[in-house]
Amino acid sequence: MASGDAADLVERLTAAGETVAVAESLTGGLVAAALTDVPGASAVVRGGVVTYATDLKSRMLGVDEVLLARTGPVDAGVAEQMAAGVRTLMDATYGLATTGVAGPDQVDGQAVGTVFVAVAGPDSTRVMALKLPGDRGQVRSHSVLAVLELLAQELGR
Repeated sequence: MASGDAADLVERLTAAGETVAVAESLTGGLVAAALTDVPGASAVVRGGVVTYATDLKSRMLGVDEVLLARTGPVDAGVAEQMAAGVRTLMDATYGLATTGVAGPDQVDGQAVGTVFVAVAGPDSTRVMALKLPGDRGQVRSHSVLAVLELLAQELGR
């Protein structure tokens, strides 16, 4: 997955003069860590928010409370609004979001491995639904890779 490699993404964002911000739930900061592990990331990473608690998705990122009450936090629309919200909050070119169930137990009727990742950019917002196998660590790791790949796809447009 070379196109979604964090170093490649930082390089591409830097070359384009663009920035990124991250809103994370199940990944708990792993996406921000992957990006900021890259030397020079400070030129492009605006910041990140871990909204593990459902109410914080609304209070901090502007996710619609009615949507959260209807679907719970593991939902494509929630991921989309998280990405758009962090993009606005941190004045970034792109906002990334992760929400899902890492396990060990299901949440709100959603199976372990159900994940939604999103990227919001200047021209569009994209959401990807995932059904990931594995244990908690594997689900979280694959979620990080998936959202970085989604950003790579957006940058390639």
